[in-house]
Amino acid sequence: MNDFGRYGIWISRKHWPDDAGQTASAAQELESLGFGTIWIGGSPPDDLLLVEALLAATSTLKVGTSIVDIWRSDGARLAASHARIRAQFPGRFYLGVGSGHAPTAEAMGELYIKPLTRLRDFLTDKLRDVPRDERLVAALGPNALAAARDLTAGALPYLMPPAHTAQAREILGPDRLLIPEQKVYLGTDRDQAHQVARRMARTYLAMPNYTKALSRFGLNPSDLTGEGSERFLDQAVIWGSDDDIRAGLNAHLDAGADQVAVQALPLDPTDHLPRSEWRRLAAILMPVSES
Repeated sequence: MNDFGRYGIWISRKHWPDDAGQTASAAQELESLGFGTIWIGGSPPDDLLLVEALLAATSTLKVGTSIVDIWRSDGARLAASHARIRAQFPGRFYLGVGSGHAPTAEAMGELYIKPLTRLRDFLTDKLRDVPRDERLVAALGPNALAAARDLTAGALPYLMPPAHTAQAREILGPDRLLIPEQKVYLGTDRDQAHQVARRMARTYLAMPNYTKALSRFGLNPSDLTGEGSERFLDQAVIWGSDDDIRAGLNAHLDAGADQVAVQALPLDPTDHLPRSEWRRLAAILMPVSES
């Protein structure tokens, strides 16, 4: 089932430039570097035009959404976009969706009540025409992972350690896709690595979905408050030597992942495509993936 390759790239939609030529160039470079998939985060819009542009610019690269937030999405429009892209690029697009977080739902005038029920209904009603083997779920807890197993091709965990990957594989079983996201900082300076990690942590540690899931894997409330403890930061963002980076990513593969969706976090916080980091990652990882 897995022809994704060992490593994909996770990148938020907000980092992609408006210029079509720059977008195409970046996608082509990722394909040439040997990455199997681009995973688009940040809840891309229902029209999925970025997905279409990335696929059109490449020949073998797969593209997935990680994720489309169901609270922001019009299901009918999303399903129609999937059908349009599937017709043009069969077998190369995976529609990842998720139940998001309370602030998102409330911003849309919704109450964040029974999000998993809402997600199940979205999959079985709004996305009923999307083939099961072409849709995935952003799943963290056991119940969400069970829904991914029962209703989709698999799961796209985010911000979780390899121990979660192992547990997720047990719940999903052997025949579902499991593609966790993992953040990396390509440097050996501890202070810089923690600076980058804290910038990320402020957002996610304010969301109970993440803190509840993380607390199942050896982290306590003091680790998951504010910008996070050093123990959390070192788990959430891999950094160090090339061997450290490689080992940290491969720990997910060893725990049962089919692919790791690597999110490179540059020291510069400006929104941009981290193309130099992607090149460095390829140099670190691809000899291993080809051996």
